[in-house]
Amino acid sequence: MIDSSPPLRARTPVTRDGLRADVWLAGGLLVGAILSTALGSVAGLYGEDTPGMEWGLLYAVGLTVPLAFRRRAPVIAAVTVAVAFFIAVSFRIPEVYVGNIALFIALYTVGAWVDDRRRATIVRVSIIVAMFVWLLVTMFQSATSPDDDGLSRVGLFSPFVAFMLMQLLVNVAFFAGAYYMGDRAHVAALERAALEERTRELEAARDLAAAQAVTLDRVRIARELHDVVAHHVSAMGVQAGAARAVLEKDPDAARTALAGIEASARSALTDLRQLLETLREPGGEPTEGSTLRLDDIGSLVAHANENGLPTTFTVVGAPVDLPEVVQVNLYRITQEALTNARRHSGPDATADVRVRYGTDIELEIVSSGRNTSSGTRTGLGIVGMRERAAASGGRIEIGPRTRGGFLVRVKVPAPAAVLA
Repeated sequence: MIDSSPPLRARTPVTRDGLRADVWLAGGLLVGAILSTALGSVAGLYGEDTPGMEWGLLYAVGLTVPLAFRRRAPVIAAVTVAVAFFIAVSFRIPEVYVGNIALFIALYTVGAWVDDRRRATIVRVSIIVAMFVWLLVTMFQSATSPDDDGLSRVGLFSPFVAFMLMQLLVNVAFFAGAYYMGDRAHVAALERAALEERTRELEAARDLAAAQAVTLDRVRIARELHDVVAHHVSAMGVQAGAARAVLEKDPDAARTALAGIEASARSALTDLRQLLETLREPGGEPTEGSTLRLDDIGSLVAHANENGLPTTFTVVGAPVDLPEVVQVNLYRITQEALTNARRHSGPDATADVRVRYGTDIELEIVSSGRNTSSGTRTGLGIVGMRERAAASGGRIEIGPRTRGGFLVRVKVPAPAAVLA
């Protein structure tokens, strides 16, 4: 049969220092019990009718040694101390101080260290009830004893009755205090254990967040480097091929192509420098002049036209102001799409870039020409485009068109639509 009851809450286990402290406590109380018994015997606390000192030593051991194991076996320690205390008082061993301290500590420990609260309650209540039954019996015996020695019993509220009531009230306060303080200690320990567990969880979450932040930074750096390098290197490859083809036949055209390679290299170095400056900023904020915007897509289109990819650019609707990160992401998506078209769509390919402003901001890059396997596989560029679209809160469609060519379409919410 499966137990469906909830697991018991447990406090933090006792430490080695705590166990060592219990041994020192038991040793100190043992010395105190021996001294108290010896002094009580010399003082004749119970008159001549007292056991020998050897019984006092045995009582001191039985009363205090269990406290050395009070947190490892609190129930056994409490029962042993209670039995030793009961026997000592019943047989008039002349010790009245350390026994009360040991019994208080034993009851307190059951309340503080037993995780099974039902068991802790049963053990403590049983000991308390037994002690009060024994107290009432001794009070009844004293009240009915024919011996006239001691306190006067004359009157309804005699000195004898006052003394008995005082004993009763002191014991009530004694046991109630041990019970309450044990419960409070257990609750405080559970709260402390829960706090420590929560602290560990927060530390683990902090470490995970730090690791994720590092990973995200690495991904962002890789994405930016890929976009910058792939765009410019692709253009330089096209220009270098053109220069090689006309080097002997048309030196002027070759020089023009080489000048284009030089310009692309300078642009690449400028973009890389701006990227590195941005990464060195404390908050990762872009440096002055390094922020790319949708308005800069025109320069990408011009660059594509200059490097062998005839491209048109159309803006539909009234432009709206978008967050900087969205504008940078849309710019980079356009850059990557045009780079892929120039690399994979063949020498006769063309491209069309459209930006539509409406309920959504839609960016569409359509290229004609052949669809190669390298153009459709999920490379780093396509992965980066998907990441940028997700980071902008939009969705992206990437793939070949049924009638030929390749399509990249991104939709991101307009600011008004987001607020609505």
